[in-house]
Amino acid sequence: MAEIIAGIEIPDTALARDITECIRDCEDELLFHHSRRVFLFGSLVGRTRGLTADPELLYAGAMFHDLGLTETFRDSQLRFEVDGANAAQDFLASRGVEPERIQGLRTPTALHPTPPIPEFMAPEIALVTAGVETDVDGIWYDEVGVAARKEVVAVHPRPDFKNRILAAFTAGNVHRPETTFGTINADVLAHFMPGFVRGDFVEEMRANPWEE
Repeated sequence: MAEIIAGIEIPDTALARDITECIRDCEDELLFHHSRRVFLFGSLVGRTRGLTADPELLYAGAMFHDLGLTETFRDSQLRFEVDGANAAQDFLASRGVEPERIQGLRTPTALHPTPPIPEFMAPEIALVTAGVETDVDGIWYDEVGVAARKEVVAVHPRPDFKNRILAAFTAGNVHRPETTFGTINADVLAHFMPGFVRGDFVEEMRANPWEE
């Protein structure tokens, strides 16, 4: 029987079930519940805006979007969102998913910490970011609606979520602080990483090797 939360059906394909199992194994409860809420809130925002997304791709993008924050990638020097996109690509390719659909998954995973670009892109991309923005920033909180919010959070709770997700963002990026340049995680490290110095585009440009 399909699982329906706040009127949104969780995809029940073989691929979606494999994705759920993979993320359950790789992420802790904090990130797993957050990722499921991202799918649900993104889907709800899509419904209010009349956006139709491929539910399987939207689910995959939501579930993989924070995988790069996990212990598996603590030695990586890539942006955490690129780690998640690469892992998603490898996972889907191993299950015979078509390359064009895989690219449709890479993009929302890779772009979600770089607002507001995704909202002007394909629904699968826009709605992963909308789900993140709803759950983390509360940007589309009212658009989702009171009853839907309560139903989603009853199934996927968020105890002390603000502090815990900030701690997860910090832990996932302190070993690669330069990769946060131009993203929301530069703000996170400015608050929580002692000695962190933001990259400065103007200073980098002025210091480049052109003789002028």
